[in-house]
Amino acid sequence: MRAELADFLRDRRSRVGPADVGLEARGGRRTPGLRREEVARLAGISVDYYIRMEQGRGPRPSRQVLNALAAALRLSDDERNYLFRLVGEAPSVVSSREVPASVLRLLERFDDVPALVLDVKYDILAWNRMAVGLMGDFGRRSEKERNMLWWMFCHRPSVLETEHGRRFAKSCVASVRAAGRYPGDPGVRALVDELGERNPAFAEMWAAHEVQVQRSTPKRGVHPVFGELELDCEVLLIPELDQRLMFFTAPEGSPTGKALQELRNWDRQT
Repeated sequence: MRAELADFLRDRRSRVGPADVGLEARGGRRTPGLRREEVARLAGISVDYYIRMEQGRGPRPSRQVLNALAAALRLSDDERNYLFRLVGEAPSVVSSREVPASVLRLLERFDDVPALVLDVKYDILAWNRMAVGLMGDFGRRSEKERNMLWWMFCHRPSVLETEHGRRFAKSCVASVRAAGRYPGDPGVRALVDELGERNPAFAEMWAAHEVQVQRSTPKRGVHPVFGELELDCEVLLIPELDQRLMFFTAPEGSPTGKALQELRNWDRQT
């Protein structure tokens, strides 16, 4: 975890300029962002202590120090939570692949929109009939292939060639980061290692250290029957199980909204 903490601190320091925190930029700066001594001063800690953290050394920082660093580096709420998880300060969450019956019932109630249940590393745990009509029969895929990240980066990397596809992929990668399970969770670590080896685009996105829980993002795709679709992807978190409910909608009366209605009728006939 120390190496991850060091990488994260260095990356976020490079993104904050002196003007962002009310400091006057003096002298030539060979690299972007704040200097180590500036972060230390803003956080109220010694320069040596901060340098040791960026080098993966030193004692585990306290909650008080973490809060001070989050403020100094202007971290978002998701980034702050990730920082805390990196040092084991966040409350532990029991991850489960078993979808509660109540969530399964809710999933089936979405009979006019495609919906999925995913775990923290985007394994697809459950789905409704509309999701099958939109994305294919997950039941016919191997467990390894029932992973949204694997599907995008290994099975259908062509989706990354479009701006919308790449943006959606980035939001998924940032959400895995935000969960704080890497590198402690062997399942997440194995997935990250494999995707990084198989697709340079994933390696690049992962190395960017973006951290943001996925909640809402646009998604475009081409359906073999209904053509190009412009969908709104919404995500509802099930925090006690580290799962999330993902569903796809479109404005009523829009071309994609009409296509979803046709997909619903088509699905019932097949």
